[in-house]
Amino acid sequence: MKPGLIKYFLLIIFLNLLVVTGCYKHFPLNQDISRTQNRFLNQDSVEVQFPELTKNKITLMAMIYTHCPDICPMTTHNMQLIESKLSKDELENVRFVVITFDPNRDTPDVLKKFAEIRDIDFSRWSLLSGDEQNTKEAMLKFDIKAVPADSSYDAEGNLSYYIVHTDRLSLIDQNGLLRKNYVGSIVDVNEVVNDIKYLLN
Repeated sequence: MKPGLIKYFLLIIFLNLLVVTGCYKHFPLNQDISRTQNRFLNQDSVEVQFPELTKNKITLMAMIYTHCPDICPMTTHNMQLIESKLSKDELENVRFVVITFDPNRDTPDVLKKFAEIRDIDFSRWSLLSGDEQNTKEAMLKFDIKAVPADSSYDAEGNLSYYIVHTDRLSLIDQNGLLRKNYVGSIVDVNEVVNDIKYLLN
């Protein structure tokens, strides 16, 4: 092979390595979460499977509970801010998913009220509640920890408790690959928007 061709092929290999390395730095995760499906009820009590629910769409996903006083409302608000910074055309290929890790209290009706108070658009959002097994499997898949703390009973004798939990927002690409995690309550909204745009293009 001529020296000029050798240099050409070496340059091509080098540029490809730069692309791969750059992509890895941009999206450090590459975990296929589409191999196993979990059953949930959405906010309308319709049974769905996740992540099949958002197949071929970029998905921004958080696990929360509606009685949370701080982290979960902030994470949900940040997801809405991200949504507001995407164009109508971009949003055609993006979905927002919230899964509760407190299904005993967060029934579909409770999740729907939680969403309606925040003017969440159900054409792009799904709020999911599952049984114990499916919830635990989802938590394991996304490495979410949640431990009940500070329990008490209200005047009507109902158990009230807070949950100490992982503060996380996850970005899943169109192929069902988990690509990146963020700290949901304090995430840089523009970073996530740029990451979504990168995946879209």
